[in-house]
Amino acid sequence: MVTVMSAVNGIDIPKNMQVSLQTSNKRDAVLGVSTASETTEAEPTAIDAHPSPLWTRIRAYCREAFSEFFGTLILVLFGNGVVAQVVLSNNQKGDYQSISWGWGLGVMLGVYVSGISGSHLNPAVTFAMCVLRKFPWRKWPVYAISQLLGGMSAAAIVYGNYKSAIDTYEGGPGIRTVPGYSDTASAGIFCTYPAEFMTRTGQFFSEFVASSILMFVIFALIDKGNMGAGPFMPLGMFFTIFGIGACFGWETGYAINLARDFGPRLVSYMLGYGTEVWKAGNYYFWVPVVAPFFGCTFGGWLYDMFLYVGSDSPVNMPYLGLRRLVRPDAEKHHEAHSRA
Repeated sequence: MVTVMSAVNGIDIPKNMQVSLQTSNKRDAVLGVSTASETTEAEPTAIDAHPSPLWTRIRAYCREAFSEFFGTLILVLFGNGVVAQVVLSNNQKGDYQSISWGWGLGVMLGVYVSGISGSHLNPAVTFAMCVLRKFPWRKWPVYAISQLLGGMSAAAIVYGNYKSAIDTYEGGPGIRTVPGYSDTASAGIFCTYPAEFMTRTGQFFSEFVASSILMFVIFALIDKGNMGAGPFMPLGMFFTIFGIGACFGWETGYAINLARDFGPRLVSYMLGYGTEVWKAGNYYFWVPVVAPFFGCTFGGWLYDMFLYVGSDSPVNMPYLGLRRLVRPDAEKHHEAHSRA
């Protein structure tokens, strides 16, 4: 028998092995690894000849949005769920520490679910990533809407699950009250309400500080040049949220997230809790909407200013990146100079 040989990368390969090599190379390319220095166009198969199903194409296009939606859904499901259990059982099935644990677990599991999109789960976090990590601005509305809808859906699910318990706790199926207006208010299950002694300035500062801590630690956890959490990122986020809740959560409920607070608040209004959901705490509702954006951006900037050395932060660009506002091409020149 005569074996026909051909050379691949200077090595004589029997011809009858070439087909298996081509198949192996194609498989490896799908995994993001190529073992061949040259690729060979494979003939289209019968499967390749048919267009992919419509839902497959839709899912591929919207996958990041779906990821943020379900990640935030899981976060709020566990968070609102634990608050419901503690409140409606009159602290018989948990206490404040249980709430800190529940929110921490919700964030951890939400991060696991939404790894495809980067696990932002918070419009303020996405905003800070756009400002300080070159995350595309065009994605911010998509992420924010997905996160908001995820929070709203979770609140509706929790309400449906605990409706009978809420009826019993409030005193009847048609009674729905808000903290500050009733001793048996259940609206606090879905969104945050400040302590009665809190001033408007104190409300804002509390949310600002908690949001700053959140973003500062997130940047530390993702910074490979520092230590970075790597595969332990979800666990790191668990302890971050647990710590914020246990140490800074009493005064305003540590909302630190528009999607976690405004979305469920809107759902509670739609479910019959009335306009008091907006009036309570001297119209506190806007504080967890606005303060997290300032807090997360400041916390991220603080980390970059003193600890981060990556070139993707504007803090590490000439004039702290402000030149981009005057000369849009300044960033390109800086990147070219850094590569040189």
